Amino acid sequence: MKDKTRVLIADDSALMRRTIRKLLEATGHIDVVSTARDGVDVLEKAEQFKPDVITLDINMPRMDGLTALKKLIRKDIAPVIMISSLTQE
Repeated sequence: MKDKTRVLIADDSALMRRTIRKLLEATGHIDVVSTARDGVDVLEKAEQFKPDVITLDINMPRMDGLTALKKLIRKDIAPVIMISSLTQE
């Protein structure tokens, strides 16, 4: 039996974090190891939990998702899936 995929969810909305967690864990193949509220938080938790995949919101306080993405790519911790329910043009 294959191990579950370990995911870190980063979104400033508590509702979105809960919703994404429920959707992912409902598959039975994914374990959400932690959640983060902003870009600074996701960088710290990515180092701590070493997830297989990170979901990353674009618009977040303190450090936005695109800035966090650049730093995550440099650290080569895990693949990132960008998720956003609201974007500005």
